[in-house]
Amino acid sequence: MHTFAAIGTGLLIAAAGFSVSPAAWADEANTIEETLAAIRAERAAVSEENRAREARFTERRNEQKAMLTEVGQQVDAAEKASVRLEDLRNKNDLELTELRAQLAERQGEFGELFGAARAAAADLNEQLGVSLVSAQFRGRGEALREVAQSDSLPTVEQLEGLWNTLMQEMAEQGKVVTFTGNVIGTDNQPETRSVTRIGPFTAFSDGEYLIYQSGALKALVRQPGGGATAAAERVENHKGDGYVAGVIDPSLGTLLGLTVEMPTFTERLAQGGGIGYAIVALAVLGVLFALYKWVRLTIIGMKVRAQMRSEQASQGNPLGRVMMAYEENRNVDIETLQLKLDDAVLKELPALESGLSLVKVLAAVAPLMGLLGT
Repeated sequence: MHTFAAIGTGLLIAAAGFSVSPAAWADEANTIEETLAAIRAERAAVSEENRAREARFTERRNEQKAMLTEVGQQVDAAEKASVRLEDLRNKNDLELTELRAQLAERQGEFGELFGAARAAAADLNEQLGVSLVSAQFRGRGEALREVAQSDSLPTVEQLEGLWNTLMQEMAEQGKVVTFTGNVIGTDNQPETRSVTRIGPFTAFSDGEYLIYQSGALKALVRQPGGGATAAAERVENHKGDGYVAGVIDPSLGTLLGLTVEMPTFTERLAQGGGIGYAIVALAVLGVLFALYKWVRLTIIGMKVRAQMRSEQASQGNPLGRVMMAYEENRNVDIETLQLKLDDAVLKELPALESGLSLVKVLAAVAPLMGLLGT
């Protein structure tokens, strides 16, 4: 019953719909077709985009495969080249070993000559590096270094140059010459001076001793004392033949270099600080007391020697006072006389030995204070 009613109602609605005017029905139909067309167009566009996407993915995949193939080919080529180069290196090493063996065989005694020349060049170059002669003749070490560091046989010119340099060094070591050269002064400023050189031992300019360091002549910041500066001036001012007293450094500059590091008395005293000043004060006190004691004992000794030459006892010296004790007790027995004389001698000892305890204390305290200072 309800079903038929629903069907009837639907038919009525449909009939009502179909009873609409033809114009309205045509508009509705156009709208549906447009919607369907839009849907179809959108689906077509989406499909086209998907196809384009798939095409791009496929193209990229093919490109990646091609790149992978190319990289693989490059790796294979590199591995083949590495194997080829490794074989070539091994082959070259074998050829180099054979060539070296042939070279050593053909050199024969020339190999020993090469070794001796290279060793001599190295030794001479090291000697020239610290020689004062090099301050006058510069640039001699370049050819020697070339011979010492070369892997081939030295040429005739190189051997002659080595011999000439060696003979020149030997000859100049026995000469006293004056030349003009650059000197770095105590203010670290270079200047051109007249330099006097005594062989390879000593060089000085204007009374200042020079040392040869790092390829340059340098004036000592602190000059040696003891008349060394005056001796240098005498050698510089000497003209003509003959002999003049001078100073040489047999260590080739080492001893002169140490004079710069040697502190003066004032510097040593300052290094000691308060302990050092106290030790010096004790030393001065000890010296003054020793002088006083020496003078006093000298005077007493003179009086004793004068008393020994005189038979008259004097009260002004120890021996005279002992003799007076004898004179006063000459009539007593021997034992009493001996006691009197011993007593007289013992009375003189404190005056003669006074101050010895102070000397002993000073002698013991000074080293202990030195240990305290260190």
